[in-house]
Amino acid sequence: MKLYGYWRSSAAYRVRIALHLKDINVESIPVHLVKNGGEQHTSEYVELNPTHLVPTLVDGELVLNQSLAIIDYLESKFPEAPLYPNNIADKALVQALALDVACEIHPVNNLRVQQYLVNELDCTEAAKLTWSHYWMGTGFAAIEKKLTKTAGLYCFGDSITMADLCLIPQVYNANRFNLDMSPFPIINGVVERCNQHPAFIKALPENQADAL
Repeated sequence: MKLYGYWRSSAAYRVRIALHLKDINVESIPVHLVKNGGEQHTSEYVELNPTHLVPTLVDGELVLNQSLAIIDYLESKFPEAPLYPNNIADKALVQALALDVACEIHPVNNLRVQQYLVNELDCTEAAKLTWSHYWMGTGFAAIEKKLTKTAGLYCFGDSITMADLCLIPQVYNANRFNLDMSPFPIINGVVERCNQHPAFIKALPENQADAL
């Protein structure tokens, strides 16, 4: 099994957490998103993943992109250390929390979106940051409100779920963007507890072999 990723990609970060939680060994293949115009644009990689994005999982004949699809595949193949509750209603709530991050917050700080703002729309760095802060803050405020009803030690009760796998990399990104996270105490508590777990520590961007 091979995982193509980039040390600072939050989508790849999610997958790494799942791999470590489930104790799955993979061959990690770095794809530098900035060097030489971005290695995700090379013909070899685009043949593998036409979206020009990371991560990509290769397992035998299967070539799979999209981090949540990859994690769900791993969840089905390696059901130990489950990432969802057994109850179908609770599972749906966890999925919704994960998608709140992956679909609503994450895209605004995606590298290609940030590059488009500057290169095509002539946004200044200050304007780009203001725009990013607004959308990230809006997303986190909604999640914070939802966590008042679902959180225990983690996003959903006292077990680590897919929601945590999405939230922690997103907060890492928010800190990179210097977003003030003080209005979100429940989120901050979940992040603090997750980041004490060995699987999350191993998955940290700075702990990856390709980290700069």
